[in-house]
Amino acid sequence: MGYVVIAPVGDNIDALFVGLKEFPTERVVLITPQSRVKDALRVKKDLERFKIPASVEEVTGNLMEGMFEVISRVKQIETGRDILVNVATGDRVSTCAALSAAFVNGLKAFGVEHDKVMLLPILRFSYYKMLTDRKLNILKLLFSKDGKTPEEISRETKMSLPLISYHLNGNRKSEGLKQLGLIETAEGKGKSVVQLTMLGRLLVKGYI
Repeated sequence: MGYVVIAPVGDNIDALFVGLKEFPTERVVLITPQSRVKDALRVKKDLERFKIPASVEEVTGNLMEGMFEVISRVKQIETGRDILVNVATGDRVSTCAALSAAFVNGLKAFGVEHDKVMLLPILRFSYYKMLTDRKLNILKLLFSKDGKTPEEISRETKMSLPLISYHLNGNRKSEGLKQLGLIETAEGKGKSVVQLTMLGRLLVKGYI
């Protein structure tokens, strides 16, 4: 059985075919913003000439979030299959998004330089192993209504304010949600307001 190759559609789509020479490919998933749909359809047609089926996943709205969503979905659908993410085919933003999504989902990724494939190391990392039920509950609360003060979080989770501060900010022995990059704080009307970062929203949505 061949690989399922995921590739963002961007400035260097020719790198897709360099990867196909290196890895026997059974199917290709092209992830494209609206502005590059025509390019994606052209590549899909080119792949059909080589008898390689391809699907086009159009991302609307935030490209980073869309990339995480599609790659997470493909991983779930193709459970047990060999999946590769070709990060060389995109532009600067989509390449970064694809690499990050591959990283947090524990998928193999590769780049292309001077027509040579460079397989990147697999970095397996699970936020869920580092998050207690209480931390997850705080994230879900912020997802339902982003932008709450620590006092509001304390009241709605029925946890003491010192305990909320511990979960948000951590201590010397344990990282808090802020150190994990899942929340950020901002000042509003003299009060500290806690908000989810993009990474925090992706985690709650199950894309990580």
